[in-house]
Amino acid sequence: MKKIFFKTFGCRTNLYDTQIMKQNIKDYEICQKEEDADIIVINSCTVTNSADSTVRGYINSVKKRNSFVKVILGGCGAFSKGEELFKKGKVNGVFGHSEKEKINELLKKESFFSLGDLNSLDKSIVERFEDKTKAFIKIQEGCDFRCSYCIIPFVRGNARSFDEEKILAQIKKLASNGFGEFVLTGTNIGSYGKDKNTNIASLLKKIGLIRGVRRVRLGSLEPIQIDDEFKEILEEPWLERHLHIALQHTNEEMLKIMHRRNSFKRDLKLFEFLAEKGFALGTDFIVGHPGESKERWEDGLKNFKRLPITHLHAFTYSKRDNTKSALMKDEVKGDIAKKRLKILKEIVKNKNMEFRKKHKNIPLQILVEERKDNLFYGYDQYFNKVAVESNENIEKEWITAANYEIKEDLNYVRFR
Repeated sequence: MKKIFFKTFGCRTNLYDTQIMKQNIKDYEICQKEEDADIIVINSCTVTNSADSTVRGYINSVKKRNSFVKVILGGCGAFSKGEELFKKGKVNGVFGHSEKEKINELLKKESFFSLGDLNSLDKSIVERFEDKTKAFIKIQEGCDFRCSYCIIPFVRGNARSFDEEKILAQIKKLASNGFGEFVLTGTNIGSYGKDKNTNIASLLKKIGLIRGVRRVRLGSLEPIQIDDEFKEILEEPWLERHLHIALQHTNEEMLKIMHRRNSFKRDLKLFEFLAEKGFALGTDFIVGHPGESKERWEDGLKNFKRLPITHLHAFTYSKRDNTKSALMKDEVKGDIAKKRLKILKEIVKNKNMEFRKKHKNIPLQILVEERKDNLFYGYDQYFNKVAVESNENIEKEWITAANYEIKEDLNYVRFR
């Protein structure tokens, strides 16, 4: 039986998609080491040009080490670079998202190019996750937003939702298998249900009723998706006390240039409301997007400092071919963008420390995920990393810590 190694790049949705592929493998042995594989299946990311370069570099390194290994390309990069790599003979096969459940049969072909369509939804239900303490649940696929810098809608399709019954059945199955934390993922999860006359708040209420569900964590939400019905569930004990709300910028002109649907005035009001409810708050921010002049940056920085923010996923702008932003002038030099990024990270680092000190009297509910260098590590209900010293093996366990030490990068617990 030939051996397959799966290499996953990119987001949580890709992690989920890889698990779907693994469950549909029937005639091959899945191995854990690249060097043992006869076939390597790459679940790729294409969110930036550099993401494409990373995948291409990996393919070259694999072929250099073993010219006989069969390399198959899937994921978002199949749409952006798959045809080019296939024609050049860099990969033996290319398949799109709609084809991943057919992977067992596709792999029997000597070579293939099968992108499929951008309208499908997975039929498989994931019942387990290897070596994971939490379960990822994909609730929707695609995005109807058309932000100027983003190619994802063109490689994932328009927003479409999984049936509620299927999502709930999957969570019930995983909960019965011992999983307590569930991470809802997708391309734009806040758009869930718009094609099914429902919404994400309604879905969450039903998830919270499932026996065994201890914590629900959400992927990225758009500010406009946190409506009055969503606000009704903010006090629920199973909802993680951390929300990630994608802003992308805090200058009004930049938001228009980026074709965003949010405005800073409304964003600030929302963040202040959620902070008063005790939530840790994260966001995305793109630094150095074309048009980010010195004046717009300084205004955005002034606004950013006003936000009660604790977590940050920020990066310097990277041109993505075939997007509107790629054609824009007024580019920002790389060294300037990096300096601006460093400023934002320092601000959030300090705000996170302030948040942890402010909530010092609240016990931490920690799901321990791994053991490394004689310490255990996990995340609390605020999505802050925690290091735990323990004489017992507490890996994959839930613990409560009322007393802990606040350090610069994480909280530290001595657990007996």
